[in-house]
Amino acid sequence: MQSIYNFTEDMWKEYLVNMGEKPFRASQMMEWFYRHNIDSFSQMTNISKKFIAHLEENFVIDSLKCVTRQISNDGTQKFLFELADGNLIETVLMNHNYGYSVCVTSEVGCNMGCVFCASGMKKKLRNLETSEMVLQVISVAKLAEVRVSHVVVMGIGEPFDNYDNVINFLKIINNAKGIEIGARHITVSTCGLVPKIKEYASFDLQVNLAISLHAPTNEIRNQIMPINKRYPLEELMDAVKYYISKTGRRVTFEYILLRDINDTKECADLLADLIGKENIYVNLIPYNEVLEKPYKRSKEDTMRAFYDRLYKRGVNVQLRKEQGGDIDAACGQLRSKHMK
Repeated sequence: MQSIYNFTEDMWKEYLVNMGEKPFRASQMMEWFYRHNIDSFSQMTNISKKFIAHLEENFVIDSLKCVTRQISNDGTQKFLFELADGNLIETVLMNHNYGYSVCVTSEVGCNMGCVFCASGMKKKLRNLETSEMVLQVISVAKLAEVRVSHVVVMGIGEPFDNYDNVINFLKIINNAKGIEIGARHITVSTCGLVPKIKEYASFDLQVNLAISLHAPTNEIRNQIMPINKRYPLEELMDAVKYYISKTGRRVTFEYILLRDINDTKECADLLADLIGKENIYVNLIPYNEVLEKPYKRSKEDTMRAFYDRLYKRGVNVQLRKEQGGDIDAACGQLRSKHMK
């Protein structure tokens, strides 16, 4: 049986037409599923009983099981969800001055192998279905009793390694009859799958793009991010420039600061040189240390000096405020702990 949360509005329209139903029913169904949050097809009062019976035979209104919920002193919440097949995924809710943001996982495990990351300690088992990403947003909103205004696809997994399902997820959460999150309030992060960055440039929604960069040279990036050996910085930057030229949109570079590895003043200068005059925003991130990894968080004065160096070079940069430091905040930590 299919999950109702796997279908975009256009997919429902096509399905309805093939069933001999009117395509406008798709909008009504989306409203029932996402605005009224029904738990039974029989609640759909403007849908024929015949088609309701068809839905009951072929579709399921499914949900995620919350295994563990952690709440930080700063209000950050981390959820460990169990999928129908027993696999576990993590989702994070963050409270900002502009609203509530959910960090969504896109895969069960991750094959990208970034050496500092807890997510990669468990290899990828499978892609998440569109429904399993949609349900993360729905479930967190229900459990925390909040209105989610922003979504980032930055949890466990490489979103562009699950491209089609992620794209359908974006369409559903942006849909006016769906969860209705503004496109500019949604960000997808990739570690650098060059062909998909170029494909994403043609996506018709103005959803933000973030690149997990974490190093200003191939030498350093090869050591900490194996993807760089397949798509080195020259190819990555060409893809970023193509994306900016085609969309006119700014790209964010995520840059985790690792002590004595990528946090020197020389690295700051090299990063500024790499960016040049491109429309790029740099988000410097304090490292959440992972027990099983040898990497250390940069010292506070080092992070500040790195920020100052970039700022003086004219780079649009911020040093991100740390959240969830008193819980298993880093991607993959809670899942790995529970599996142990």
